[in-house]
Amino acid sequence: MTLTPDLLLHGYSIGIFPMAEHRNDPDIFWVDPRQRGVMPLDGFYMSRSLKRRIRNAPYRIAINEDFDGTVSACADRSETWINAKIQTLYAMLHAQGHAHSLELWEGRELVGGVYGVVLGAAFFGESMFSRRRDASKIALAYLVDRLRLGGFALFDTQFITPHLASLGGVEIPRATYHSLLAEALKAEADFLAPAIPAPQDVIQRNTQTS
Repeated sequence: MTLTPDLLLHGYSIGIFPMAEHRNDPDIFWVDPRQRGVMPLDGFYMSRSLKRRIRNAPYRIAINEDFDGTVSACADRSETWINAKIQTLYAMLHAQGHAHSLELWEGRELVGGVYGVVLGAAFFGESMFSRRRDASKIALAYLVDRLRLGGFALFDTQFITPHLASLGGVEIPRATYHSLLAEALKAEADFLAPAIPAPQDVIQRNTQTS
């Protein structure tokens, strides 16, 4: 079966997501973990050091300025599940308005970011990268803030890594996830509506909700 953007969106809608074994493997398989990683939008943990980094970081935050570059940067590592077919499919989803990137820029250099897929009030985080210290943590702080302001109900991280757990990410059973997903798909949210906030606003809102 040929994987198309529509089929990909259907997969997300029923709680599964695609992966490849590695960059050069042309095959793609579906994943439905028994324990699903999520980032509670009211539970993002912001340490003192992260607050300081956000406050003092010389980065410009942008939305969708270089979606393809963000995906490519996420795939630019020794082990990756992002193959050429997946990159093409997400570029197509982005062109359709279903996939977005949040990026950190230092001058003209893309130094960090995260991308994912939007359906209803669910955001499916796919991957993130960091070319500067704590850049991915900063990107996640801005992303959680944006999802909250945009009316999202679910931030799916697929799996939980020590990195995500340190920021408040948790695992929930598959059945619980599917229930949350069903409710999120009934609602509407807007990833593009919120303006780029000032660093202090991101710190304050994340501190109030955590």
